[in-house]
Amino acid sequence: MAWNSKKTLAALALATGMGAAPVALSHLNPEEFPQSYRQSLFAILGANMGPMASMAKGEIPWDDARFAGFAADLATATTLDYMRGFPKGSEGGTTRAKPGIWENMDDFEAKLNDLRAAAAELATAAEGGDKKAIMTAFQATGGACKSCHDEYKSKDYL
Repeated sequence: MAWNSKKTLAALALATGMGAAPVALSHLNPEEFPQSYRQSLFAILGANMGPMASMAKGEIPWDDARFAGFAADLATATTLDYMRGFPKGSEGGTTRAKPGIWENMDDFEAKLNDLRAAAAELATAAEGGDKKAIMTAFQATGGACKSCHDEYKSKDYL
């Protein structure tokens, strides 16, 4: 039986989803739900950014369909309710979220919205297949991630 590109893409999407589910669920701790909720969401972002970064760096072979799938999933993941993971009082516990998030919530939400916009543009560019446009959009998406990490994410658990 010959595999066509739609079957291959569907198989990759299924494998990615199955692979990401344990990562997301591994973070769910009912005693620290907000912390584990947000860590699960960010793990899904990383599970999609990582392979795209590896393709962009040439560490793994470039694959237009796989890149577009990861970009589409990233854009979809950014539409989830991240703020549910940042209620007042969730600053402590097992977290790398710096207290500045709760002190500058408007700025944090603005950075999240920048990521959402950049990820949507990346998904559109990846669907179009123009590698130069894809790389420009990928750099913008990475920049949106970095701007939040620089300000609001600790390298170690606090």
